[in-house]
Amino acid sequence: MRRAWPYLRVVVALAAIGLAAWVLSGKTQELTGVRSYLNHLRWWWMVVAVAAEFLCYGALSSLQRRLLRAGRVRVPAPTMFGITLAAQAIQYSFPGGGVIYLAYLFRQFRRWGADDLLAGWVLVAFNVVTFVTLALISAAGLALAFGLGSTNDLVEVILGLVGVSAVLTILIVERRRLVPHACRLVGLSQRLFRWPHREQPAAEVVEAWTTELQAVNPSRKVWIRCFVLGLASWLADLSCLILSFFAVGVGVPWRGLLLAYGAGQLASILPITPGGLGAVEGSLTVALVTFGGATESTVAAVLLYRLMSFWMILPVGWLSFGAVALGGRRSSSPGLRPVPALESRG
Repeated sequence: MRRAWPYLRVVVALAAIGLAAWVLSGKTQELTGVRSYLNHLRWWWMVVAVAAEFLCYGALSSLQRRLLRAGRVRVPAPTMFGITLAAQAIQYSFPGGGVIYLAYLFRQFRRWGADDLLAGWVLVAFNVVTFVTLALISAAGLALAFGLGSTNDLVEVILGLVGVSAVLTILIVERRRLVPHACRLVGLSQRLFRWPHREQPAAEVVEAWTTELQAVNPSRKVWIRCFVLGLASWLADLSCLILSFFAVGVGVPWRGLLLAYGAGQLASILPITPGGLGAVEGSLTVALVTFGGATESTVAAVLLYRLMSFWMILPVGWLSFGAVALGGRRSSSPGLRPVPALESRG
């Protein structure tokens, strides 16, 4: 199954595209209505929407810089912004691009002076923060739309998402309290998989790990700032969607907006198409129409939003990838290597 999954994923993606094409072929009248909205765009709202989308990536970039600074590694803001855009373009360009995206970020963190432990910890913390803040937005959307019949199927999903987010928050923030449980898990792993080596007691293995992780111990104030930045990134991206409705010249289905947005972003996590291509557009449109949006105007607004949040990032991100790579070659010259930190960790 593991060997067949890459091919199966391509087949599923092609089938989804074929199904979408078949459905659209019977909706020519509605597509004509969508085209009429796109032909009369309010361009000044699009400019603001583009600015909101770049603000989203600015918040993500600041979040990663803040986490790296907890390990005394400093990366210039313009460089981290370019790295963030480049990583996003990588994730959007390939099926299963999330793995390549994480590997790219890991390599860039290492290039700026983070060791393997810090680079891996930053990636875990970054993904936990963004996941938890998305769960908070989805929970807020569920609360605002609660009572509508269309929310019934989402209650269990959102509550499960919130529960997982709470567990992840405890895991990343309160590491020391989980040491006894970690010892049990390591001991079980040693018995079943013979990893780590059974010659070393589980308690010693966990103690070695926690001793190293103590070098990265952000204060609660830093964690609060990180969660604010994570929330700001989602809200900026959500603002891009709202401004897309303004650009089309129609009203926003406010009551179901947060819930629809959360569902769309969760659909983008599915590793079937790059960046959730097709899944995000479909889930967003269906949810927003369910909550009162007109079909044609909603399709036009969602397509405009994805134009700015997905397709625009591809060329910009790959240009940033080239700029970061060129900067890396220059910094490898004698006397130009970046100085990542004022003092070493540990």
